[in-house]
Formats: sequence, structure tokens, C-alpha cells
Amino acid sequence: PRQTGRPCPRPADMSAWDLPVTVDVNGQPFVVRSDFRAVLDALAALSDPELTQAEQLSICLQILFPDWEQLPDAQAAFTAAMVCGEPLPEHQLPKPRLVDWEKDAGLIAPAIDKVLGYSCRRCPYLHWWEFIGAFHGIGRGLFSEVVNIRAKRAKGKRLEKHEQEFARENEELIRLSSARSAEEQAEKDRLLAELDG
Repeated sequence: PRQTGRPCPRPADMSAWDLPVTVDVNGQPFVVRSDFRAVLDALAALSDPELTQAEQLSICLQILFPDWEQLPDAQAAFTAAMVCGEPLPEHQLPKPRLVDWEKDAGLIAPAIDKVLGYSCRRCPYLHWWEFIGAFHGIGRGLFSEVVNIRAKRAKGKRLEKHEQEFARENEELIRLSSARSAEEQAEKDRLLAELDG
């Protein structure tokens, strides 16, 4: 796979076509594990109800950064790794969480494969940006139907008859569970929604 060692974000130094393997944390470049599996493992750590928020962040950084012990600012490192240094909108209302990366893996992977034209799980390396680009390119199918129903329910919209039937038959696929406080969930939803686009 083509990787560059250029820090992110440095528009003057990096082509829009390059895939960064480092991120800027308080003015210092740090190597980040950019394969989609590492990012998904980090997201899983953030969703682990058995861990405190501090433990979740710590494990996430250990997964993403080979030199995690050298990071000058944990929160800045997390933000830089997840959105490649682009600022998160401060006044954006949290969006409802519609995807559970672990629970939905069996639905997401085949949909990603269809977009990519090959198996994402079998390839030795797939940059997170390529993965998320393919994720955003998912068209009609089982996964999009599940997310559509979750979105309608989150917004309080009425389901069409065929959606109601699908929901009744597939409630386990559609239901997202959470054991977090409302404040913790809102912050995680905001960060995950930013990743989901």
C-alpha cells in the first residue's frame, strides 16, 4: 500500500490524494496506525461499558499510536487521529448514533466489499480513509435498510409498512444498546457521528 510519512494536516506539503500515516499533536508529528482494523479496535475500546472514560481513551491511544507514551496531550491526540487534525465543529448538536461498528460488522464488511470490489477483511492493509470512503459509498442493501430504520426511529419518523415488517422480523439487528450516562453517550455520539459523516 502507498503510504506517506508527511504530517497531517499540512495542505502545502500533502496532496489531497495522499493518505497520512502521521498526525500532528501539539505541533509534533506522531505515527498513527492507519489501517482500518486499528481504528475499529480503538472505536471498540471507546464503546466498552466495562471501562471508565479515562481507561477507554487510554486504550484507544495505545491502539492508535505506537509511541503513545510520548503523546503530549491525550485529547488532542485522540482528536487528531480520528479526524486527522481537522477541527470538530464546536456548536454542532450531537447526532443520534446509527452505527455500532462491532455489532454491525457482519453487515458492514460485505457492503464495503461491494463498494471496493474486494474483501476488506482479507487485504493486509486498508487505510482508514479508504475504508470510510467506501463506507460512505454503500448503496442499497441490508445494512442501509438497518441504518435507515435506526435513523427514522431516532428522529421520531413513522416507518413505511415494509419497514415496519422488516423491523419486526429483524429487531435484534436494528436495536442498539447502551449502558452509558446520557452525557457520556452524547459526547461519544458526537465523535462517532463526526466519523460517520
